[in-house]
Amino acid sequence: MKKTMIALALASGLTSAAHAQDMVFTSWGGTTQDAQAAHWAAPFTEKGGPAVVQDGPTDYGKIKAMVEAGAVTWDVVDVEYDWALQAGKAGLLEPLDFTVIDKTKLDPRFVSDFAVGSFYYSFVLGWNPANFPDASPATLADLFDTAKFPGKRTFYKWSAPGVIEAALLADGVAPDALYPLDLDRAFKKLDTIKADIIWWEGGAQSQQLLASGEAPIGFFWNGRLSALQADGMEVGISWDQNITAADALVVPKGTKNKEAAMKFIAEATSAEGQAAFAAATGYAPVNLGSADLMDPAIRATLPDAQTAVQVNADMAYWADHRDEIGNRWYAWQAQ
Repeated sequence: MKKTMIALALASGLTSAAHAQDMVFTSWGGTTQDAQAAHWAAPFTEKGGPAVVQDGPTDYGKIKAMVEAGAVTWDVVDVEYDWALQAGKAGLLEPLDFTVIDKTKLDPRFVSDFAVGSFYYSFVLGWNPANFPDASPATLADLFDTAKFPGKRTFYKWSAPGVIEAALLADGVAPDALYPLDLDRAFKKLDTIKADIIWWEGGAQSQQLLASGEAPIGFFWNGRLSALQADGMEVGISWDQNITAADALVVPKGTKNKEAAMKFIAEATSAEGQAAFAAATGYAPVNLGSADLMDPAIRATLPDAQTAVQVNADMAYWADHRDEIGNRWYAWQAQ
């Protein structure tokens, strides 16, 4: 359910012209794609792979149109994992070649026939301590308590996964009883703070809302809070019931660079590539060997160090119900 975020300054004509000799990697833009280019694409080319042209942002409608028209110009695309599961079933993706990609080294939560995780992240409770000098929020229930912790709240506008689970957890649903999601209960809980919500549409905006105090508390991608801390800002983070989700790497069906695409994914999901990307972004690696390559102090700040208090969003459930829940999600926002 992600919408257009940050478009790369790359003309479509350049993409088409380059495609004959290079492979094209498409992602969401911003600092995340910068890290993907630096730690996945550059080493891939240095080790003898073709040059990698960066394109974006990811657009699900465009992928579908390319495949149906038999005119695929994107070779590897970073997508949401639930969309990848849905698209694989719909025949939009190439099956991955696991003789090239070593899936035995990858977190099994993020491996399917048509997709492997590119990284995983957590939605976490975050706040600006300057706005709450007397008491710090600690739980998802606090996120919904406007009496104890007054001020605007901020949530991700374009994605219901994570937010729906947070509302149910805040309302007392046990983590092992989340699915199937009780949507009526979740939206009733969200109704209690609807007037206090400011929606963020991209990671940079979420940071701005928090740093300015315009929305001093909210639900964030953990990497965006880590980036604020790295810039010297004091940020409150609670990992209690952090909710995991993942991005995935997929190959659109009909690519002319399938062999290179599989090799690129192998490089991107290697222990080294994942470790370097995780250190640069604050998101967790999907390669099970990456942890041993990382500074323990950095590892302690990543989602994979918070598994004891972690709630895994059920991506297979979301794949099956993505459109149905999405329609209700956007209709509720518009009311």
